[in-house]
Amino acid sequence: MSEDRRRGGDDEGEGGPGSAYLMYVMMEDLLDKLKLLSYETTFCRQLGMKPFSRHYFAITTNPGEQFFAFTSISAWLLRQAGKQMDQPQEYDDPNATVANILDEVRQFGHTIEFPPNKLKQGCGEQCIYVLDKLSTEALKHQTFEWKRPQYPEEETDEEGIIEDDSELELNKKEDEIEQADDEDEYVEENILNLDSLKKLKQDGESSKPEEILESSTDASEWKLEVERVLPQLKVTIRTDNKDWRVHVEQMHQHKEGIETSLVETGTQLDKLHDEITRTLEKIGSREKYINTQLEHLLQEFRHMQDQLAETKERYRQGSGGVTERTRLLAEVTEELERIKQDMEERGNSMTDGAPLVKIKQAIARMKMENQQMDIRVGVLEHMLLQAKMAERSDQRRLGENTDNDPYEIKAY
Repeated sequence: MSEDRRRGGDDEGEGGPGSAYLMYVMMEDLLDKLKLLSYETTFCRQLGMKPFSRHYFAITTNPGEQFFAFTSISAWLLRQAGKQMDQPQEYDDPNATVANILDEVRQFGHTIEFPPNKLKQGCGEQCIYVLDKLSTEALKHQTFEWKRPQYPEEETDEEGIIEDDSELELNKKEDEIEQADDEDEYVEENILNLDSLKKLKQDGESSKPEEILESSTDASEWKLEVERVLPQLKVTIRTDNKDWRVHVEQMHQHKEGIETSLVETGTQLDKLHDEITRTLEKIGSREKYINTQLEHLLQEFRHMQDQLAETKERYRQGSGGVTERTRLLAEVTEELERIKQDMEERGNSMTDGAPLVKIKQAIARMKMENQQMDIRVGVLEHMLLQAKMAERSDQRRLGENTDNDPYEIKAY
């Protein structure tokens, strides 16, 4: 994966099919760096949090909890790297917190090429990238150095060693020499080339003299020489699991086993294929037979389905007419109730004697009013007659003729 992809690039086609899993590898590397910083005994115990899993920031589980864990571990890593940053709180502004973290990362010389809102999710490739850079800076601040791995010593198979009771002391001396010398150099000096031994053996057989050879060497000198060269006569064949020859031999063995198993498995698979083919043919023939026998039932079923569809359509139309008629019935019923109520009110008013009593009382009041009017009219006539009589007496006293008097009083 390219550096742009690690910084938040969206091009997924350049990294190959394994680029989708690189985030998990980065998370495991980040977890190893956090363990080197002893975050379990300092950070986790301080905040009362559980140690992170292998894929904690790679998979979305709880965005709120993951964002708080991301900001907290980022602040802790910045403090481990020699920076000053307060522990984020849950009520802090997430935008401001993310901006502060990215500013510190840029101050270390790293380039950020993704938007800050990518970190607000609390997980993903961008969060792992930021944490990985911060953990690296923290390790640098603590002057941590990566050392070469120490592989465990492999036990060597020793062959061609002939020992007896008289050679135990020589073997002890040999062990002391092996412990004193470097192991790799000693093995290189004592391992003999088997091909060379075979060649020497063939050359020796071809040049074997015909007459009997007699030795002129002293036995005591021979024993001393044997004791001297005995450590070098040890043939050590060291098997290296990383040697490609061992892998090739294993591949050949596996290939032979696969071929052997493939013969038996192929026969069984062929039999199984034949049985499945015959079964499918039987099923097909039975299906055709059943379809032929049930053809008339299928036609009847289709006819019944058509009738059912027609019946449903008629029911839908009829239900629409019933709804309209039900509405009309409700209106007519309401009008009928109103008419009944009016008729009931009129019937009650016709059988009730209260209006007649009111009419009689009104007539009585009118009679009394007429009597009062007659009395007033009589009083007014009397007053007018008195006035005319007084006026006539006044005229008589003045000597006027009363024959042509226009104010003649007539009796009623």
